Amino acid sequence: MFQIDFNKPIHVFFCGIGGISMSGLAEILHSRGFKVSGSDMKASSLTAALENKGIKVYIGQRTTNITPDIDLYVYTAAIHKDNPEWIEMTRLGIPSLSRAELLGEIMKNFDLPIAISGTHGKTTTTSMISEILLGCDLDPTLSVGGMLKSIGGNIRIGHSKYFVTEACEYTNSFLSFFPRIALILNIEEDHMDFFKDIDDIRHSFLRFASLLPMDGALVINGEIDDLEEITGDLPCNIYTFGFNDSDTFHATDISYDDHSNATYTLHCPDGTYTVTLAVPGRHNVANSMAALCCATLCDIPISKAIKLIGDFHGTDRRFEYKGSVGEVTVIDDYAHHPTEIASTLNSARNFKHNRLFVVFQPHTYTRTKAFLDDFAKSLSIADVIILADIYAAREKNTIGISSRDLQARLLEMGSECYYFPSFDEIENFCLEKCSSGDLLITMGAGDIVKVGESILGL
Repeated sequence: MFQIDFNKPIHVFFCGIGGISMSGLAEILHSRGFKVSGSDMKASSLTAALENKGIKVYIGQRTTNITPDIDLYVYTAAIHKDNPEWIEMTRLGIPSLSRAELLGEIMKNFDLPIAISGTHGKTTTTSMISEILLGCDLDPTLSVGGMLKSIGGNIRIGHSKYFVTEACEYTNSFLSFFPRIALILNIEEDHMDFFKDIDDIRHSFLRFASLLPMDGALVINGEIDDLEEITGDLPCNIYTFGFNDSDTFHATDISYDDHSNATYTLHCPDGTYTVTLAVPGRHNVANSMAALCCATLCDIPISKAIKLIGDFHGTDRRFEYKGSVGEVTVIDDYAHHPTEIASTLNSARNFKHNRLFVVFQPHTYTRTKAFLDDFAKSLSIADVIILADIYAAREKNTIGISSRDLQARLLEMGSECYYFPSFDEIENFCLEKCSSGDLLITMGAGDIVKVGESILGL
């Protein structure tokens, strides 16, 4: 594998530079004196931000973008070998690294790299840890999978030993990393276009945890099934979080305000504390405990970390308040897995409202087919469900699945469910049916956020 010498900057080309993670890595290398260029299929606020920093961005991926002066080509799992840039890179013999391999190379340059993994909650927990480190003036380098308001984006270039990043299991990307502190928030079925089954996924997380050195630390959810299979033979220090007395960090006495934000009693090795969050739901109680445990491993006083985490108001597209129209509250959320949907909608139940409307855009055909019944069960928590077409992302519909199949399941269950093929129809329906006091959530990992923004006139 190609090894980067950060003392000898080179020309690095990013294929797919407009992605949330790729743009961040490009910015890190640019800050280290590397010549950086790249391409993406369409212009965006992220590509514009890179261009404003002096990074050359090509819109459209074509052979002529790849020039002989490029020393390293970086790609993502979404790039196929029939991509014209890939073909030209191969013809010219230019070395290449995947996005994950490059991230691993970057991690080697920090004394305390922290990697946050799990099927759900990575962006929120990464953001919580980031806010704590920032609030303690520890000058971290951050790579977040969402837009963090306090840093005005998804990336921050620091000058200390701390490097914080999300660690995604898809295509085993996180096995290219070199963490000293690793978090495993949960382990569930997802990305079934890559993994064979839950055992395959669990084995991947075990391999990730095994990357930790003997003096490293694993922070892991104590509610994961058969936890000993993951932790039993690890040489590193292990800390659990959860809702059982046996967990290193555990919560009791959880209560919620009218916005579903929790207050709870935290029990940890340093004592018992009251924690009040400004983000909703039981799942964020778990995320906050993982973040607070990580903070103590960074020698941050628990009382200071609790205060800072209480000031955290979330990231973009994580139960994000978008506005109100006609006394209808509009929330946007990134949830695209049945467990995430259930967590978000159960959180919404604690939010003061009359009826709960959810506009859901399924994400990828394989995920929709694999979890069709689970999606229906989770969505049925809402009073009214409106379905958009499936967001294809990297896939083509070779399996004959559609949102109408999900609608049929929900109707069989007795739910009030509608399907519309266009955003305009969804918007018109919501404007007609929602009334004062209702809560409307746009939900999914695609572009469904546009519906709520259009309703609000944003």
